[in-house]
This record gives sequence, C-alpha cells and structure tokens, in this order.
Amino acid sequence: MEETTEKPLDEIVEEPEDNSTKKEEEEIQIDSIPGVGPKTAEKLKETGYSDIMAIATASASEISAICEIGVPTANKVIAAARAMLSMGYETGLEVLEKRKDIIKITTGSNSFDELLGGGFESGSITECYGAFGSAKTQLAHQLSVNVQCPRADGGANGACLYVDTEHTFRPERIIEMARAKGLDEKKVLSNIFVGKAYNSDHQMLLVEKAKDMIKEKNIKLIIVDSLMSHFRSDYVGRGSLADRQQKLNKHLHVLSKLADGFNLVVYITNQVMSKPDMMFGDPTQAVGGHVLHHAATFRIYLRKSKGDTRVAKLVDSPNLPDGEILYKITSNGVEDM
Repeated sequence: MEETTEKPLDEIVEEPEDNSTKKEEEEIQIDSIPGVGPKTAEKLKETGYSDIMAIATASASEISAICEIGVPTANKVIAAARAMLSMGYETGLEVLEKRKDIIKITTGSNSFDELLGGGFESGSITECYGAFGSAKTQLAHQLSVNVQCPRADGGANGACLYVDTEHTFRPERIIEMARAKGLDEKKVLSNIFVGKAYNSDHQMLLVEKAKDMIKEKNIKLIIVDSLMSHFRSDYVGRGSLADRQQKLNKHLHVLSKLADGFNLVVYITNQVMSKPDMMFGDPTQAVGGHVLHHAATFRIYLRKSKGDTRVAKLVDSPNLPDGEILYKITSNGVEDM
C-alpha cells in the first residue's frame, strides 16, 4: 500500500494560507490612510477591518463606533481609503480572474453538487428553504464537517461558525458524519463554533461579531439555521412588518459583506408558509419576502420524499439552469441515491 502524506485534520484547519506578503501590504495600507493613526489602525484590525477595501466599503457609523471618532471624521477616513483604491469598473476578464479564487464545498452528494455547479459557492449566500423534515439542518451539519476537509476532497481547509436559532445543533450528529469520513470527531467538533441566538437582535450581534473570529479561527463557512425564526416571533403583525424587513435587510447585508470580503460560504436555512389563495400546484412559499429572496445568490427548495429520500430543486441562480435532483439522508449524512 502507498503511504499517505495527508496532514491530520487539526493541522489542515489551523494551517494559515501563504499570504504573509498580502497581510504586510494590508497593514501598510491601513496605517497609510490619512487620519488613521497607530491606535485607530489597531482598533480597526481587532474588529476585522484588516484591509483597505473593508474600510472603503464600511459605513461612517461603523467606523465611528469602532474608532470612537465623530461621523464627519469617519467619512473622511472612508473617503481617503476609497481614493487609494480603484473603486470604479473592471472588465469581465478581471472578474473572471477573481472568480478563480472561489471555493466550492461539497454536499456529499455528486448529483447535488452538479445541481449547484460543483457545490456551495464562496462569496455568495445560499438559501435552502423547506418544511420541517426536509433536511435543511442535516445539510447544515454535513457542510460544517465537509468544510474542514482538504480542498481536493471538496472542502476548504477551514472551520465553521454556526448560528443556531432553533437549538437544533447536535454534536452527536457531527460525530456520526465525521466518523463516516474517517475524521477525528473531536477535532471536527473543536473547529465548529456554535452561537445560540435567543432573539433577532442577539442573532444579528452574533453575525456582526463573526468578523472578529474569521481570520483568527480560519472560518470558511457561516451557517445561520434558521434565518427567519426569531424575526417571525419578534415582529408580529403588519404594523411591525416594515421594521422587521429593515432589520432583516441590514442583517443580510452584513452576511453578504462577510461572504464577499472574506471569500466565505454563507449558508442560511429558511422556513416556509402555505399560500391559502393558491388553488393549483405547490402552495409552499419561503418566508422573508423580497428582501431575503433578492439577497440570496442561490435559492434551493428542499422537500421530503419517501423514506430517507429528499428532493432538492434549484429555484434561483445567476448562472445555473433550474433543476431538480434526488438524494438521501442516512446515518453517514448526505449521500447519492
């Protein structure tokens, strides 16, 4: 038998990428922004604003709160950062070149991966919605294991940040899935950081704090399971709908900025409701309204079939055709039929 040289899981996850030159450039750029002194630069780095692009795309209120400076001063810092960057247009060839850095995390099912063009894509928000028992949380557990695998095996050599709003995270299920892949379950569990959210404000806070952990813990996947649970219970009635959607929009923009700024996979699960006025076809509809539906890059409708069989239907994608596949959930996790 050939000897394997594959590194243990803990070494894979904690191994930093070879980007020391990039980090040095980022530090120099931050310190060189007019109006940003050493103390201000340190505060920015500690809160996740470690490169000039993050500062250039931040809001004045965010910079003001972090650096304890006035909003007018924060505006000047942001304007100076933007002046140091090319914030205009770029060619399609340049965009194509940047997309070579995109990571695809496998679902565990080849047919599911093919439906998504190779797996769950980084830099994007992927929403899976469906009724209870449709395997939304099962998929979340599976991704939190798969992200820790080497990139050659459909992983991202990284850790997972798991925001649990329905208290459905089960380490026992992670152990089953890790053993099925021949991984050390304790190492896998130690690289999944779970935050239990007790209301929508707490949920938003946990996501906002994510940028403090992303580089330190090598986070490559953020899961919010489920996104709308607390928003539905905290904002009841039509009178509170506008406030709910405004806060939801802000929450989604933070997730989108994290996905794009740090090249992360963001997976959100969503609840459904039935349309009472629909006479024909499937009355199931995702909650959250247009705010959520426009924010998600990929939207997948999951539903339960017979036994351990599940159905995944790609509803929306910027570049992939609609499609539907069958897969199954077993004790080992997500698998092909």
